[in-house]
Amino acid sequence: MTQSDVELVVLAQAGDAAALGALLARHEAGMRAVALSVLGYGPDAEDAVQDTMVVALRRIGEVRDPSAVGSWLRAIVRNNSRMALRGPKAVPVAEPEWFTRPADTPTPEEALDRAATRDWVWHSIGQLSEPDRLVTLLRYFSDASSYEQIAAVCGVPVGTVRSRLSHARRALAGGLRTAASAAHPDVAAANDSRWREGRDMITTAMGGDFDRVVRDNWWPDAEMIVPGGPRGGRDLAINGMNSDLSAGVRQRLRNVVASGDVLIWETDLISPPDDPEHCPPAALWLQVLREGRVRQLTLFHPIPALV
Repeated sequence: MTQSDVELVVLAQAGDAAALGALLARHEAGMRAVALSVLGYGPDAEDAVQDTMVVALRRIGEVRDPSAVGSWLRAIVRNNSRMALRGPKAVPVAEPEWFTRPADTPTPEEALDRAATRDWVWHSIGQLSEPDRLVTLLRYFSDASSYEQIAAVCGVPVGTVRSRLSHARRALAGGLRTAASAAHPDVAAANDSRWREGRDMITTAMGGDFDRVVRDNWWPDAEMIVPGGPRGGRDLAINGMNSDLSAGVRQRLRNVVASGDVLIWETDLISPPDDPEHCPPAALWLQVLREGRVRQLTLFHPIPALV
C-alpha cells in the first residue's frame, strides 16, 4: 500500500532515510516545475531542485505540518530560484514560517542531532570522492557557500564547482532508498572529538605556541595556500600566525566540520582594540588530512553573505 505524505514525513523525522527518499521522488516533478517557472530551462533550475533535496536531508525535522510537506519543498525551491536570480547567497532555506516547528520545540539542529538521518547523511558524505566531498562541505556547512567562494577556496573554475556539486547531490539523493536498513556509526562522538581538538589547538596557538601545533599535527612537507596570495609550507603558517599575534589579533573557533580526510575550521578574527579594521572578520581553515595529519591547508576569508 502506498504510504501518505504524513506517514512518510513521520518516518523521515524518526530517521528513516528511505521514507525521505520516497518523499523526494514523489515531489520531484512539482519542485522542478517551480524552478522552471522562475528560472527557465538550464543548469540553474536543476541546481535549485538538487539544493532543495540536500536541504531536505538536513531539515526535514522542521516540518510542522506533514500534510504540507509538498508545499514546504516547493517553497524551498522557489526561494532557491529567487536567490539564483539575485546572485550568490548563504545556504538556501524555506521562507514560510508556518511550515516550521514552534519555538518551544527543539531547533532543527537539535532534532537532526537526535535523528538517525544525520548519521546517514554524514556517512554518505564520507563516501563521496575527496573533491566532491570538499565542495559539499563548503556549500552546506560553511560560510564560504557561494559558487564563487568555493571556486576560490578549491582553486577550480565555477563550472567545476557546479559539476562536482551536481554529482555529489545526485549521489546523496540517489542513495536514500538503500540507506534505511544500513547501520552507520554515530557521528556525534567523532564530531565532539574534532571540536575538542580544534579548541585545544586554537587555545595553544593563541598562547603563542602555534609552532608546536604545526609540528605535532602537520606533515613536514605540508603545504599552505592562501587563494590570491602566498603559497608555502609550515613556516608560512607559523610566521603568519606569529605576525597576527604580535599585532594583537586573536582567533576564536566558531564552527568545525569534518568528514573523513577533510576538516574545516571557521574562526572569528578579533582585531586589536586600537586597530579595529586590522583584519577580516573571519577565517576558514580548509585542512586536507593524511593519516590524521594536515597535508594541505587553504586559508580563506569568506565574504559575509548578503541578507
